[in-house]
Amino acid sequence: MGIRPVPLVFVDSNVWYSRTCRDWFGILRTVLDDEPFHILWSEDVLAELVYHLRKNHPDWDGRRITDIRDQLARTFELGRVEDYAIDPDYAGSDQHDAHVHAAALSGRADYLVTFNSRDFEWVGASNWYEVAHPDAFFQMIDDAYPHHVAAATEAMTKYWFAKRGDADLPGQLRRADCPGFAERVRRHLQHLM
Repeated sequence: MGIRPVPLVFVDSNVWYSRTCRDWFGILRTVLDDEPFHILWSEDVLAELVYHLRKNHPDWDGRRITDIRDQLARTFELGRVEDYAIDPDYAGSDQHDAHVHAAALSGRADYLVTFNSRDFEWVGASNWYEVAHPDAFFQMIDDAYPHHVAAATEAMTKYWFAKRGDADLPGQLRRADCPGFAERVRRHLQHLM
């Protein structure tokens, strides 16, 4: 999987649902001045995220869910995709993903990052965008921008040590279904010590 300079990356709600993935997208985007990618998102994707957060965490205060949504919107505010039409002949296996495809196309995404890459296999021959699992995408960023990943690893380590007294970044990534990137981060951690 190759990477273009500053690719446009549309992120699916199932990726935003993962606290670990949210943190890594945010820190990789903001840790250094030069951005390794631009994030695209839609209100539909954030609405889906909010729905699943509420469904799976009925005891959470409203502020907690609102803060997650608003933090994403603020961090990636320039990537909001607003104008897209749903294709009535959408070829995907899950019609609930039609809005994701439409927004990715409208935003001219180079990549769609999703945990449901099988649901987008039909896109493969189209050359509209590449579909990537978050683990593969993060590894691709490490290949192209290892200095970003090293700086993000250092920043995340400091954050988690200050917050909880430990920073098991590789463990967090493995639990978030990003084992390959977890190994990359483990190697960056070795160089920090």
